Amino acid sequence: MIRFPKKNYLFKIYTWLPMLVLFISVFNEFDFNYLNIDYFSFNFPYILVFYFALKEYQRFDYFLVFIAGLVNDTVVGLPLGLSSFSYILICIFASYLRNITISPNLIKDWFYFLFIISLINSLNYSILFLFFSYELNITLFIVNNFFTFLFYIIFSTFFKRFLKSLND
Repeated sequence: MIRFPKKNYLFKIYTWLPMLVLFISVFNEFDFNYLNIDYFSFNFPYILVFYFALKEYQRFDYFLVFIAGLVNDTVVGLPLGLSSFSYILICIFASYLRNITISPNLIKDWFYFLFIISLINSLNYSILFLFFSYELNITLFIVNNFFTFLFYIIFSTFFKRFLKSLND
C-alpha cells in the first residue's frame, strides 16, 4: 500500500488523482482503431464518474466533472454540452443510488450502472440523430455499452484500493 503523511504535497496530489485522471482521459481521446481491433471501445469517463460519485468521494467536484464534459466535447467534436449533460446525469443517478442504498453491493451497483449507461447512450444517440442529424451506427453504441459494463468491475477493484489507501 502507498502511505503518505497527511500534510504532504504528494498526498494532496494523490487525493486529487481521480479528477486528474478524468481530465487526462478526456484530453487524450485514445481509440483502439490504432490497434486494428474492430468493435472494441469503452467509455472510461463514465466508469470513473459513476464510481466516485457513488462512493461520495470528497474531492470529486461535480463542477469539474461538467468542465471535463465540455473539454471532451471540444476534443471529440460533439455538440458542446452533450458530454457534460451525460456526466452530470451519471452523477445524479449515482448519488440517488448512494442515498437509497442501505448496504452497498458491487453486483447491484454494476447492474444499476448498466441501466444508467444504457439510458445515457440512448439519450446521446437520440439527441445526435434527431437534432443534429449525425449518421450513427447503433452497433457501436451497443458494443461501447457492453464493454463499459464489463470493465466497470475491473476498474472498481482498482478504485476501491485507491480509496482504501487514502483512508489508511
